[in-house]
Amino acid sequence: MIEARHLRVLRTVAATGSFSAAARELGCTQPAVSQQMKALESSAGTPLIVRTGREMRLTQAGEALVRHATGILAGLTAAEEEIAAIAGLRAGRVRLVSFPSGSSTLVPTALAALRAAHPGTRVSLVEAEPPSSAVMLRDGECDVALAFRYGGSGAEWDDLVVRPLLVDRLVGLVPEGHRLADAGTVAIAELAGESWIAGCPRCRTQLVDACEAVGFTPRIDFATDDYPAVIGLVAAGLGVAVLPELAMESVRTEGVRTLTVEPSVHREIVALTLPDLAQVPAVAATLDQLVLAGAR
Repeated sequence: MIEARHLRVLRTVAATGSFSAAARELGCTQPAVSQQMKALESSAGTPLIVRTGREMRLTQAGEALVRHATGILAGLTAAEEEIAAIAGLRAGRVRLVSFPSGSSTLVPTALAALRAAHPGTRVSLVEAEPPSSAVMLRDGECDVALAFRYGGSGAEWDDLVVRPLLVDRLVGLVPEGHRLADAGTVAIAELAGESWIAGCPRCRTQLVDACEAVGFTPRIDFATDDYPAVIGLVAAGLGVAVLPELAMESVRTEGVRTLTVEPSVHREIVALTLPDLAQVPAVAATLDQLVLAGAR
């Protein structure tokens, strides 16, 4: 294998015309230059320099290697500079995937802080609900995934780095004219006879589980992943719903009342990445900013 340090010595020898001059240029001894040239010739498998008395000239192979050395060493220098920029967060790219309510609340705060601290780091964003977001992470389609889980599903992320962000409570939604609009707190069993509006598949499953735990199966007449649509349907008197508090931060709530639901239902919001990716400076910085955004 030809080493870059040997190429640098060869290029200097060719430029200065002698081992002694190359040693002075490189700040080392003449024997050290001679040893590195012997090592390079051994790697190349052919003589690179012909010595005749005090004169020295390159062989045809030596001339070819010097010609290539310029481009090789320039490429290595560029690579070293780019890696140093990435390691120092002066450059880098992070591909982020998030569920919608995270995209509209946690992500803007985190990315604004990241850009202010490290303007050279670029972040792209696409949306996906869990568990699809975790699949994208494992398949190499993203570097960080914002996800959530309800109780009892911890094993699904055992192979990932999990950074907890916050615990998000689900709240009840009823139309302003509903019989329970002024209740403040409502037992979920009191909504047994209502028409329900459900959200994403995972949230829908959690809703059914929570209702069945207190003795009834909700009648789901409408299902939509769009939180403003849920609000609009509730406000129009077409049903009741439960939504995460985080989702309520980014939608207009005219025409609905929010209620504390008993027993309480929570979801854990986390940022996920792969163990190796967690060591990448830009990914680590993104995770740190997401944690800070969740704490606000």
